[in-house]
Amino acid sequence: MVSVKIDTEFIKLDQFLKWVGLVLNGADAKSIISKGLIRVNGEVEIRRGRKLRLGDIVELDNKEYVID
Repeated sequence: MVSVKIDTEFIKLDQFLKWVGLVLNGADAKSIISKGLIRVNGEVEIRRGRKLRLGDIVELDNKEYVID
């Protein structure tokens, strides 16, 4: 599990994917989110504006990232 530190109250899912380098741009983020490839806290997430907060776990390609 990879720990990802944020300095704000929350980060939106599409911004998070760009922040950690999983996608190059917003269009790529929108594409993988809309295809149901992202899980947040174990559940498929299709909202690119989903607010991630401390302790949330994002999964993609069998890799986990925890918001720290």
